[in-house]
Amino acid sequence: MNTTVDFYSYKQNNFCLSQPAGEKCIQTIRSSLFRMKRICFFSLILVLTTAVYSQNVQIDSSKYPSSVTFTAEQDHENMMNQLGITSLRPGPSGNESAPNHANYDESTANPCPQLPDVLTTKGGVKVTSAEMWWEQRRPELVNDFEREIYGKLPENVPHVNWTVKITDREFVGRIPVIAKQLVGHVDNSEYPLINVDINMILVLPVNVKGPVPVLIMFGRPSFPSPTQPSHEDMERINTAFKEMLIKSNPEMEAVFNKYPAYSPVTRLSGPNFFAPPPDGNSPPTEQLLAAGWGYATIDPSSIQADNGAGLTRGVIGLANKGQPRKPNDWGALRAWAWGAARGLDYLETDTLVDAKKVGIEGVSRYGKAALVTLAFEPRFAVGLIGSSGKGGAVLHRRVFGEAVENLAGSGEYHWMAGNYMKYAASEASFGSKTGCDLSVDSHELIALCAPRLAFISYGIPEKGDAKWLDQHGSYMATVAAGSVYKLLGAKDLGVSNEYMKEKMPPVLTGLLDGELAWRQHDGGHTDAPNFQYFIPWASKLLKYNKKPLL
Repeated sequence: MNTTVDFYSYKQNNFCLSQPAGEKCIQTIRSSLFRMKRICFFSLILVLTTAVYSQNVQIDSSKYPSSVTFTAEQDHENMMNQLGITSLRPGPSGNESAPNHANYDESTANPCPQLPDVLTTKGGVKVTSAEMWWEQRRPELVNDFEREIYGKLPENVPHVNWTVKITDREFVGRIPVIAKQLVGHVDNSEYPLINVDINMILVLPVNVKGPVPVLIMFGRPSFPSPTQPSHEDMERINTAFKEMLIKSNPEMEAVFNKYPAYSPVTRLSGPNFFAPPPDGNSPPTEQLLAAGWGYATIDPSSIQADNGAGLTRGVIGLANKGQPRKPNDWGALRAWAWGAARGLDYLETDTLVDAKKVGIEGVSRYGKAALVTLAFEPRFAVGLIGSSGKGGAVLHRRVFGEAVENLAGSGEYHWMAGNYMKYAASEASFGSKTGCDLSVDSHELIALCAPRLAFISYGIPEKGDAKWLDQHGSYMATVAAGSVYKLLGAKDLGVSNEYMKEKMPPVLTGLLDGELAWRQHDGGHTDAPNFQYFIPWASKLLKYNKKPLL
């Protein structure tokens, strides 16, 4: 049997519950997105070429301040010192048998049940009109979220220049597409010691007339079905590849002589024109294309590393010229959201994209990032927020599953502004604080999305969408956010805004009649089962009804 030089590329959704005692993260990989392949030989050549080129670029580092290199623990300690925090409360464990297990008793989950009123200004004035919302209340909320939770974008955040690296005409099943690999180079002329290149792949159907909506998804970009070389070209590739292997290891010549018909590089399977049309069980990307949508996958790690040690690198480190953050500087969630907005900048230049109908999607930590993106970037028209948990749609002041202390600890603090750590402080120059001391909460983050489309998605604990995520706490926040949707002339979930009284709907019962939507599917830590509901819901409300030509 021939061994092919190819591998499956994939989109990964991480469910990482950072906990004390070194407990490991839980990771769930959506198997339906493992079908996309790649020939690694070409990737290797590309990497080697890039490495050789980068070695030829000389930078006089003496002209710039040296970049600080911290471990995550050192960076975390540095932030505690800046804030005057002596000690933090430890976060609870997701292991229900552990002595410090998280609370799952609903009767004690709401120590401060009265949420900040989303429609009352800081001066105590009731917001009664859309004008008051846009001019007074919304800016107040944005300011508080930036200062206390997610961090503020720096004034000197650099420009991004997008280039199309590869354009490929492919088939996804029987759907013809144009796939583009895009690189967004972040201007580092002010501090060339740090280089940031945003990686994104855009896939657009070509069997639809006119510009199409696009859903930007946080994940690992890959071409869905790369065009394969002809048999003649494949022969040339194999000849050159064999020669290269023999040159690097002469013993390989005897191996190839023993198997003269063997080809180390083989063609992948071509398009399946007889494939059944995509349905609700198909990969979400295929469902989008079949509905006449495009999609883009953007790599968060190419924007900002998902760890505390990386805070003096990536776009955050670039803007800070390699120095540690200040307490109100942006964290990784806000940086990923900024990167998605830069992806939208490119889409606005592509004539095949309807830039007024671009959405954002993510699951788990990327669900948090998707909600932050939709809240802070008004050009996004719709968001699919999957299993976002604390720091996303769940109320911060809830004590159920993941807690503020978990997000403030050394494993996840980099997602947030440094100031967020204050709300897990047990001993500090300012005393101690809890989530109840926050001036804002997640219902107001969802409200910042109004009147645009927001679909809050969860699975069930029995299938892996753990209780740790506090599905009910997200439902409460979504209910409370509805009053702003109604104020702005949009529809909310269609229930009252009594967040302490409304019961979460049964599993598989979607509330999909308004611009604010909720649905809990019966799967695990993924939003894939909800795509068959999300796409028609979004298409209807965005007034998009173009049918692909089959």
